[in-house]
Amino acid sequence: MKNKILPFILLFLTTFVWGQKITFNIKYSEQLAVFVFIQNLSENYPENVFKTEFEKSKYNNETYKNLISKFDKLALDYSYQFEEFPYASKTPMQTRDILKKNLIETENLNDFKLRSVGIVPNNVLNDLTLYISKLTPIYRELIYQPNKEKFEQQLKEITDYSDQHQIQSYFETGLTFYNSSWDQSIPFEIAFYPLPNSDYFTAQAFYNNFISAIQTNLRDYKDLFSVMLHETYHIIYNEQSLEVKTQIDESFKKSRSKYSNYAYLLLNEVLATALGNGYVYENLNGKPETNSWYFHQYIDLMARKIYPLVKEYIAEKKSIDKRFVDQYINLYETNFPNWINDPENIMTYRYVISENEQDFSTLRKKFRYRSIEENDTEISVSSLIKMKKMPLTKVIIVSENNQEKLSIIKKEFSELKNWKSTPDKEFVYKILLEDKSQLIIINQKNSTLEKLLESLK
Repeated sequence: MKNKILPFILLFLTTFVWGQKITFNIKYSEQLAVFVFIQNLSENYPENVFKTEFEKSKYNNETYKNLISKFDKLALDYSYQFEEFPYASKTPMQTRDILKKNLIETENLNDFKLRSVGIVPNNVLNDLTLYISKLTPIYRELIYQPNKEKFEQQLKEITDYSDQHQIQSYFETGLTFYNSSWDQSIPFEIAFYPLPNSDYFTAQAFYNNFISAIQTNLRDYKDLFSVMLHETYHIIYNEQSLEVKTQIDESFKKSRSKYSNYAYLLLNEVLATALGNGYVYENLNGKPETNSWYFHQYIDLMARKIYPLVKEYIAEKKSIDKRFVDQYINLYETNFPNWINDPENIMTYRYVISENEQDFSTLRKKFRYRSIEENDTEISVSSLIKMKKMPLTKVIIVSENNQEKLSIIKKEFSELKNWKSTPDKEFVYKILLEDKSQLIIINQKNSTLEKLLESLK
């Protein structure tokens, strides 16, 4: 893509009635914009345009810095899993996203508070509403008013572009391809807000919402809408029925290819990229995007390989099926046979057990891009049983009581029955398990974890 795009990890949806049009409501949400503004002022956030404008303003004082600190400490993040669905096929419910949804869909903070009762504790909700209220005038002065004229013109142009190009039709195309559903009485709410002095836009989708901060000099909207559709395709994928998700899961699980598991883990992003950055962009632009479709090379390359098959299914109004899955796995295996041994690829989806919590940070520094990460701090029979149920790369770091811990590990993994470990020596051992995930055992004695990871091939 020509624009620099901040990735978000994102998604959700419900009964589409054929012949009915889905409504796309494009708007500006001040409440959401202020919420995002405060988030970006946090000490935990990297440097950004909002923080720059705030820090050079008269409001950069102890009163407001204390308020921002209090906002940062609010307990806003709770979640629950949809346990009956195949692992990682459906995004967990996230309370922060529900709060953002309610900010978009209410007209004032009192209505937001009433709608959000029960999502987080009431004292937290009251504080959140108070902080948004106090920072709203500052946001208006520093961000919105200086960019108001340009942004409002952009909003009009974006709305016209959406209407002229019938953007909702691409949403309907996705419903057919994914064999998913949507209740046409539920509008899709699209909220934009200005991102001054920037050369990128942001994108996130969840439930029936898409949100984006757009740079004030943006004038070519095909990139924006192809990315918007990319994110909404995650929603459509997420809202496949249990039956559809189970069928897809079984197609991957029953494949004889040793590549099927890692191909499956890549599927969600690959399809969203092929559809959004491939199909939608090509239709809006008149020709395919020649630059990178996605910032992560594995997703980008695989999306391009699967794109002709995706276009075939769209042209024939066919839904993803076993034939599609089999061809997808074959393309992965034929074109990228080394990927299941490539650390940068397999560590994108990882379950790590280490009794040294610092190891998790070390791994994040070494392998920064991650789609799924699970961590545990106990090497025990129960933790290994839990690990074995996950189709992720399994990393076990042993740094204490090495002989005892390695013995426990060997007993729990049948694939290790003939393995002869050397507890008194350092090593990094890797083996492909029967579930087609990689098991990596790191036996640490004197070297740092960083040094041992260098030998991972």
